[in-house]
Amino acid sequence: MIKYILFPLRLIWRIWFYVLIIVTVLLMSPFVLVLLSDEKYYGTFWKLMRTWSYVLIYGMGFRLKADIQEELVQGKSYMFIANHASLLDPWIMIALSKNPILFVGKKELVKLPIFGYFYKRAVVMVDRKDPKSRKAVYTRVKKRLDDGLSIAIFPEGLVPTENVVLAPFTNGAFSLSIEYQMSIVPQIYYDAKRLFSWDFFKGRPGTFRVKQKEFIETKGLSMEDKDSLKKKTFDLVYNELINDELYMEDTNRPNNEREFKSPL
Repeated sequence: MIKYILFPLRLIWRIWFYVLIIVTVLLMSPFVLVLLSDEKYYGTFWKLMRTWSYVLIYGMGFRLKADIQEELVQGKSYMFIANHASLLDPWIMIALSKNPILFVGKKELVKLPIFGYFYKRAVVMVDRKDPKSRKAVYTRVKKRLDDGLSIAIFPEGLVPTENVVLAPFTNGAFSLSIEYQMSIVPQIYYDAKRLFSWDFFKGRPGTFRVKQKEFIETKGLSMEDKDSLKKKTFDLVYNELINDELYMEDTNRPNNEREFKSPL
């Protein structure tokens, strides 16, 4: 009985999310067009994105509870990584960082109406099926790192099905970290799978718990250390998730027969 009562409420709540995105994007469009016209405005653009992130998160009835175990140094470049379980993950990362971050994201998102137009101007796009595209990322990233920006990559490369604790990591974040000697900032998102699943008919308002672990240093590492660095980072995130009771309840819950995968 409760299931049928909640169904229309969840549907309205989900629709509200997309209404909120469309309305706020349209309102911000004139400012974003100006701020993305020149890379020197990226710092101001980032402040606008952080404000937008808080509007979306709190506008959906969510709250953030962050456990920051090591603080960022202003003006220093980092490599941000996190587990990926929800559409809201990028906005959570944006809201938590005063340091401007440049995301490396999928080329396919350019096709999204309105959002795609701004996406291709604010994100380093990569076609993971094209080796030339992956190589071109290094050139663009190097230029932006010289401007003091940080980089963010969700190393799972996709949003895995709900019964997966943590999907295998791809190489990109760790190759870039070593190439440019950037400290890795591991963030763990415990609640996004439960509160804002990719399944349209799940979720509810609540608190997102986020832990930002001590940084993983790459100074002095070479490309020969890439696999061990990737394993070290994967094990750190995996152990945090598997030891969190609520996260594992979300992962093991019986409603995984949909095997629902995100297109992102």
